[in-house]
Amino acid sequence: MRLCVDYRQLNKQNLTSHSHSHSHSHTLILSAPMDPSCLTWTSSISSTTPITRSMKFPTDTTPKPPLLPFRVQSLKRSSKPQSPGLVKDPKKDLSRILRTEAAISGVEHKGNSWKNTTLWPKAVLEALDEAIKGLRWQAALKIFALLRKQRWYEPRCQTYAKLLMMLGKCRQPEEASLLFEIMLSDGLNPTVDAYTALVSAYGQSGLLNQAFSTVEDMKSVVDCMPDTYTYSILISCCAKFHRFDLIEQVIAEMAYLGIKCNSVTYNTIIDGYGKAGMFEQMENSLMDMLENGNCQPDIFTLNSFVGAYGNGGEIDKMEKWYDEFKLMGIKPDIKTFNMMIKSYGKVGMYEKMKSVMDFMEKRFFSPTIVTYNTVIEVFGKAGEIEKMDEKFKKMKHLGVKPNVVTYCSLVNAYRKAGKIDRVDSILRHVENSDVVLDTPFFNCMISAYGQAGDLKKIGELFLAMKERKCEPDSITFASMIQAYNTQGMTEAAQKMENMMITAKESFGTKLIGC
Repeated sequence: MRLCVDYRQLNKQNLTSHSHSHSHSHTLILSAPMDPSCLTWTSSISSTTPITRSMKFPTDTTPKPPLLPFRVQSLKRSSKPQSPGLVKDPKKDLSRILRTEAAISGVEHKGNSWKNTTLWPKAVLEALDEAIKGLRWQAALKIFALLRKQRWYEPRCQTYAKLLMMLGKCRQPEEASLLFEIMLSDGLNPTVDAYTALVSAYGQSGLLNQAFSTVEDMKSVVDCMPDTYTYSILISCCAKFHRFDLIEQVIAEMAYLGIKCNSVTYNTIIDGYGKAGMFEQMENSLMDMLENGNCQPDIFTLNSFVGAYGNGGEIDKMEKWYDEFKLMGIKPDIKTFNMMIKSYGKVGMYEKMKSVMDFMEKRFFSPTIVTYNTVIEVFGKAGEIEKMDEKFKKMKHLGVKPNVVTYCSLVNAYRKAGKIDRVDSILRHVENSDVVLDTPFFNCMISAYGQAGDLKKIGELFLAMKERKCEPDSITFASMIQAYNTQGMTEAAQKMENMMITAKESFGTKLIGC
């Protein structure tokens, strides 16, 4: 579902908001394998950010009927990482999330009425800021439409720039383009920041031609010449889509315009080459950085090298460059150690993995949720269930709160080990917690129960996804189709395949092959 905002009418201060009603059915008796025809989605759901993690939120404030047996609260999952060290009072965090959710939903609900033109500025602005931080682009644009109706509203480029950056992160280039047009219709002169945000919105979605065209447009606008940050964003987008041929072009253009590369620029290039496994070019870029004279390697450079060689299984080179950067006076941080732990774990060097954790403890680096998730994932993939369970118990004992990534790793490990009873325990545990669930978690659970042949359970989970506003993706459907085929239910599998095709048309092209 695209955001129901008519931008053309919005330019005339005559926005029309639409809302889709959601029908719910909870009277199904799941005493036998469920017919896939019952597993239909009656609401139109939009595709947002690629589903590495889901960012959907319920905005309907009307009372809901009792949920299905899978009773897990659908709360917003923070885009920020968990704070390091102990989590002393998770109830305070939950309370804050609930207050923020209520504030955003309340202001968003008022956006459905055109009578609300004198709302309290602080309430609207705070709700907009929280929606932007949470990458809730539909809610943010709806609140922004409400903001523009207020009598006290004054257009500001800074607000537009923040919204454009959010839309870039959410891969919504079309909405970003329309929003930029609205900014111009408000009589604002675009700033470098606003243009750069638009470049990012195009580039992060792979629309590199539009990104380069926008940079060209900047050159013809007064006081909007692209700067080092603009070109760094452009380089980052080129590297992300492995268009390294364009990076040389960007560097040459910067030199022609007299714009010098800074540490951010070089780190962006180094990180891009590293993630692509182009180690020689990565090292050459470091040499260019050192020869520049004005730029010095920093912790981001170190982490790019450690991450690149570690992910590539080049442990000797990872250790070599770790020592080299230490000689340069660059101290590792918690991210460095987490990457080293993962790298050692991937190649089965558990003793070295343990030595890193011991070193962290001696140097007072408190393991974070990322640290424990990394170790749990490593042991889980290696089939070391006892060691994995030991780390899971330890993290809870130390007060580090497990998140959805933790549970995904546990479920995957138990599934591979054939311990479906342990998957049941995870399911019961999350029912009684405030863990924020997403599509990848449901995919793990569906895959586990599908492998065990429990068709009733995967049907319940599929319906629970709808309740939690988690969009099924290609992995969801593939797991269910495989489960039905394995049990000889070819007709049911075909129905699921047809549903997948229908869902593709409803959700957009991001569903299949995502």
